Amino acid sequence: MEVRKALTCVLFSVLLWPGDAQNSVPGSVLNCCEGDVLFLLDSSGSVASYEFFRMVDFLKELLLPFSLEPDQVRVGLLQVGTEPHLEFSFDTYSSQDRLQAALGRTKQLKGDTNTVDALLMARNQVLKQGVPGGARPDLPRVLVWLTDGVDPGEVQEPMARLREEGVAILVVSTGHGNYQVLREAVSPPAEEHLFFVDIDDINIISEDLRNAIIEIIRAERLQVKSVTTTTAQLEWRPVLAGTGYYDIQFGPIRTGQTAGTGGAGTSPGTDLGPSQRITRPGDASSAKLIGLRPDTMYTVTLTPKANLEFLNSLHATFTTQPVNPQPEVQTLSTVTVSESTTNSVRVSWGPLLPHLIQGYQLEYSALPTGPLRVISVSNRQNNTVLTGLQPDTQYLVTVSARQSSGRERAMTVKVCTQEVLPALSDLQLTTVGNESVQLRWKGSYDGLRGYWVTWERGHSQHSTLYLPPNRLSTTLNHVPSRARVCVSPVYRTARGEGLCCTA
Repeated sequence: MEVRKALTCVLFSVLLWPGDAQNSVPGSVLNCCEGDVLFLLDSSGSVASYEFFRMVDFLKELLLPFSLEPDQVRVGLLQVGTEPHLEFSFDTYSSQDRLQAALGRTKQLKGDTNTVDALLMARNQVLKQGVPGGARPDLPRVLVWLTDGVDPGEVQEPMARLREEGVAILVVSTGHGNYQVLREAVSPPAEEHLFFVDIDDINIISEDLRNAIIEIIRAERLQVKSVTTTTAQLEWRPVLAGTGYYDIQFGPIRTGQTAGTGGAGTSPGTDLGPSQRITRPGDASSAKLIGLRPDTMYTVTLTPKANLEFLNSLHATFTTQPVNPQPEVQTLSTVTVSESTTNSVRVSWGPLLPHLIQGYQLEYSALPTGPLRVISVSNRQNNTVLTGLQPDTQYLVTVSARQSSGRERAMTVKVCTQEVLPALSDLQLTTVGNESVQLRWKGSYDGLRGYWVTWERGHSQHSTLYLPPNRLSTTLNHVPSRARVCVSPVYRTARGEGLCCTA
């Protein structure tokens, strides 16, 4: 089993539960959240029937603990096939019994993997707020994409549009999908929102995926927005109903200190630098932090203060912007292919920056479902030859540059190997009359499309004739004495080496 995740550096901690009932999952899922979650389920023919039913069973287990109510969590299911199919919308089911039964009745579509059209339909669902079946305004919206990773199509642009419009995207891949494409599709932090897992072990990620969804749609969240070099904006869902006040404390985290992750029952780390304290009235839902240091990590704690009720605190960490951020160096800007043969191809990249790059990694596999191969290359090398490839096959190649700073940049290209072009193995010419000859040859090669016959007519003139692949002989008339006659096999991409005789 493989569970692989990406990297990020922003941590959010959420805790606003009365009492001590916030430590267990799935128990803590009940009444925890408000939001609309749309599942994009790969139902195409590339998914085996067994894998599809495993995905459906996984969804049933994943969603079972949630409270499905019009004012809490709502769930929709959209299937990916040749034509996308909305299995049910957000307002279809408001009870677990009916949702579980509907999932059990879900049938696989088969057909092509038309993820792009499915994303267009998904966008309509999560953005048509305030209308029947659409998402609710001012509440979190989540898209969870379950895929086998096979040929998802050009999903980068529609995924980017969804993220820009405030939709959180999580991905579960059960196959050898393009890691770079899927990592760019998810919302940050990628290590919490991108999962690679074998289909037989998919249930092992249920708790992690459920927790990731909860952190997005939890009813009370502290968010840090509009961070500059010296200011930051805090936003939260009000819980005091106009009474009491909010106590806000914030301060820098000293170099080398680890901030608290702020999960249930967790407080931020101690031994902080100079801290500040402000208050806001009970009907407030935001506050602006000022006087911050540039390029500094801060921790902030918001505590609701009420006379008769104890409410736990919210915690978050964030980093202010540097004063003069250095422009990002394009450590990988071009990837090209050349010298393609039947079983190899040369891949080149640039620019070559050994002082910034630790090394390069190439991932490649035959489309659509070939095994993934990985090779590592020195930071002083800007090209390599991929060998052991299949003839006349399209490959997806991803080149990743690992920077000394820990960051990574990658580019993906498609390459094609050359078709095998067997030469004509035998050609016989027999005179059958005045200026007439009969040609016979041997053929029937894989991928053969036909034969190209050429012969001299005299005075530097030539005649040509194209024959289908099942023809292994022909008779030519008006062929001058000592004329040269040639037959070449024709394949999909080019002619093979032919043979010639003299009449």
